Amino acid sequence: MSEFKSILMKYWGYDTFRDPQLEIIESVAAGKDTLGLMPTGGGKSITFQVFALSRPGVCLVITPLIALMKDQVENLQKRKVKAVAIYSGMTKSEIEIALNNVINGGYKFLYLSPERLKNFYFRERLKTMNVNLICVDESHCISQWGYDFRPAYLEIAEIREQLPDVPVLAVTATATPQVVDDIQEKLKFKEKNVLQKSFERKNLVYYVINTEDKIRQLFKLVTKIEGSTVVYVRNRRKTREYAALLQKYRFSADFYHAGVDARLRAEKQTAWQQGKIRIMVCTNAFGMGIDKPDVRLVVHMDLPDSLEAYFQEAGRAGRDGKKAWAFLLANNSDQAQMKKNITMAFPELKTVLNVYNSICNYLNIPYGAAMDAEFPFDIYDFAKKFKIDVLTTFNSIKILESTGLIHYSEDANTTSRIMFIVNREDLYRFQVENQKLDDFIKLILRTYTGVFNDFIHVSEEYLAKKANVKTEIIINLFKALQQYKIIKYIPRIQKPLIHFTAERLEDKAVRFNKKDLDEQKERTLGRLESMLLYATSTNKCRSQQLLAYFGENDTLRCGNCDVCTRRNTLELNKYEFDIILEQIKNIINLEPCLLNELIDKIDFDESKIIKVIQWLFENKKIKYDEKQNLQWIKN
Repeated sequence: MSEFKSILMKYWGYDTFRDPQLEIIESVAAGKDTLGLMPTGGGKSITFQVFALSRPGVCLVITPLIALMKDQVENLQKRKVKAVAIYSGMTKSEIEIALNNVINGGYKFLYLSPERLKNFYFRERLKTMNVNLICVDESHCISQWGYDFRPAYLEIAEIREQLPDVPVLAVTATATPQVVDDIQEKLKFKEKNVLQKSFERKNLVYYVINTEDKIRQLFKLVTKIEGSTVVYVRNRRKTREYAALLQKYRFSADFYHAGVDARLRAEKQTAWQQGKIRIMVCTNAFGMGIDKPDVRLVVHMDLPDSLEAYFQEAGRAGRDGKKAWAFLLANNSDQAQMKKNITMAFPELKTVLNVYNSICNYLNIPYGAAMDAEFPFDIYDFAKKFKIDVLTTFNSIKILESTGLIHYSEDANTTSRIMFIVNREDLYRFQVENQKLDDFIKLILRTYTGVFNDFIHVSEEYLAKKANVKTEIIINLFKALQQYKIIKYIPRIQKPLIHFTAERLEDKAVRFNKKDLDEQKERTLGRLESMLLYATSTNKCRSQQLLAYFGENDTLRCGNCDVCTRRNTLELNKYEFDIILEQIKNIINLEPCLLNELIDKIDFDESKIIKVIQWLFENKKIKYDEKQNLQWIKN
């Protein structure tokens, strides 16, 4: 058995890799910069984790989402692999301890956000690390052509200069051909090297349903298709409303969005993963880093902003390889709503500047201060105090992010952490001298391990339940131990965070690149048009449409989506249908003609020709002109 297969078996219990996992690992092992393209749920993390475990040193994993970091670190720790993450909301002392552990403690993985890369302290500590691989997760974020561009990803190229002999593995599940090229260029690949598994999901059936009553259609779907379900909506209000409606009719449902308290979100997520909740109604804050293989149904009640987002979210269904369904519910008002969303997504620059100054004033930040500082930020309280619309605030923050001034972490809600800062001998003396705190210290030591070496995540609610006391008592006991300098206690943050990636600037020093923003708007409009075309088209297989968007053009019809199902009722096989359609198109594009003339010109069974013509009429591909000649409708 090869070294890589031995590691796979030891830590994951699998005896074979999925295609092209092993090929990607071997490519990196040969020292080659590699871009791995695999569909959602295709096992991207296995590629860099197996390689890193085969070599001395630590793997740097750069990823944009805190939830994703926490999930992967937790999964590695369960496998007895040393891993740590550095993310928004951590104190300087926590970060220092984490980096010391990486340098001295045999850690195999260091997860961090791209914004952390430009930090001077991190750059200095990086010089003493033995790095075996730089992994760039969600690597489409480095491309301005991508749907989720993060300017901080561009810092990775500078890190490469500091680690010239360390290979890069970039992975993503959503990249168009243009983005694929851009990723390799921006990461300074020594030579182009893309290893790809087709994005095709043969077990996943895509459907678009045009309906004016989306709620009724949702009830039909969750009644007909059993099993674990995700329902995506655009805003937080809808998550609560739809979940309440489903509960009213005895469906097991709950809601989830980024504004829910971190502890409650974790409880909801766990209940859904364990099957205690069947249907999760959520915003796109739900799903990243959540690996539940038996999701049978994903329903989008609203159109996502791009096919990339739709493909990734729909792809959370059927990861176990069994049949699953992805439904997109659309109607005539969606197009107008999406155009409105685009308009609001790019506020005027004077509005953006006003939001920037208002945020700085809200957080009491003077000019020239706050470089690399983080602040809890309640966007709703801010919007109310400064009388700025919440959506305008959010979209202005996105532009400020692209300009490199700030970074906003919606998923930064953290759990509380503690660490003992005395040795065991001193702690024992303290327990003898302070009987009132002795039982609480024993409770901590029985419940958590590693508390003398690192900050450990703790739950005040869980300890309160074990001790049969109120949560407030546990919080006060933690505070008492901190006052005695026995522990460091960091209470959880329950709000999003704003990280200032540059000091506060005066108005005249704030530079917006209007050309870049205009191009960004054009690209956003292009993605919107692709999404609308998918939602409104009725003549091309859904799977083929999605795969073509990602550069896979030579693919077969799935035979199961709504478009294919309608074609299948014609009782023609794909070969017959395609030949007749192509002949019809060539004939009437050359010269419009009468129906009988058209039929006479095609050498095929007349009944089959008529079926294809009827299908073309129904799907608005042909029409009669004023002389009753058949005419092809150009899109």
